[in-house]
Amino acid sequence: MAVAEPHVTAATPRRRGGGRILPAGAARWINWSLAGLLAVVTLVALLAPLIAPHDPLQPVGMPQLSPGQGGFLLGSDSIGRDILSRVLFGLRTSWFAALAVIASGLVVGGTVGLVAGTVGGFVDDVLMRVTDGFLALPAPVLAIAVVAALGPSFPHTLLAVAIVWWPFYARIVRGETRALAARPHVEAARLAGAGPFSIALRHLAPGALPAAVVTASLDIGNLVLTLAGLSFLGLGQPAPAPELGADSARNLQFLLQYSWIPVMPGLAVLLLALVGNVAGDAIRNLMDDR
Repeated sequence: MAVAEPHVTAATPRRRGGGRILPAGAARWINWSLAGLLAVVTLVALLAPLIAPHDPLQPVGMPQLSPGQGGFLLGSDSIGRDILSRVLFGLRTSWFAALAVIASGLVVGGTVGLVAGTVGGFVDDVLMRVTDGFLALPAPVLAIAVVAALGPSFPHTLLAVAIVWWPFYARIVRGETRALAARPHVEAARLAGAGPFSIALRHLAPGALPAAVVTASLDIGNLVLTLAGLSFLGLGQPAPAPELGADSARNLQFLLQYSWIPVMPGLAVLLLALVGNVAGDAIRNLMDDR
């Protein structure tokens, strides 16, 4: 005899196997809290000049002090600069650099994807082939080439990464736009005499925006790691500017004797990437619950 399954609403969070985990209200609160980590990190980055206890560029104590010694929470580096201050300023640089690349990717990629999905036909084919060409470019190699051509500079590194990052959003927005274009409300707008520009802005772009936002939120962690890796290779700001990847690379020689000097900036990169991934997952869950 068949046994009826207990009633579970669509909004109730489940385990992968089908069981409940948390009530819907508690899960939503947790997701909002995790998504709020993005705002917390952004606030810390904005207030870094006020939070940092010392000038990140000037020696303010004895070299190579261990964490907590001499009033330095994270210790001091090889020339006596406060590691906490350098980490805060480096976090500020990495975080806003990642947000800048994502913003440019959303604008450029979203525009390309929206035009391709709305117009279709030959225009769609051309734009998607161009997009595929940019997708084939490896970001680290392109960054090295751009820096070699234009000179070592953090803006040049950002430009190189932004060049290869927008195609992801173009693909996503184009796919969402093509799916929305077949919906009844879009067909009704066409029959009512609305032009392609009006349909794209009023009916297609709002529907494609959530998928692009979720993708962007999940990309923050990846971008932080990418930019930190490039600066670790020497493609970031020149010394003595505080930058997380570069600070780890410059002090790698002290890893065995004074491990906190290169490790603390690396832990900050780990924290930023973790916050980006966790908050991105939370934003995706919130979008799915809508």
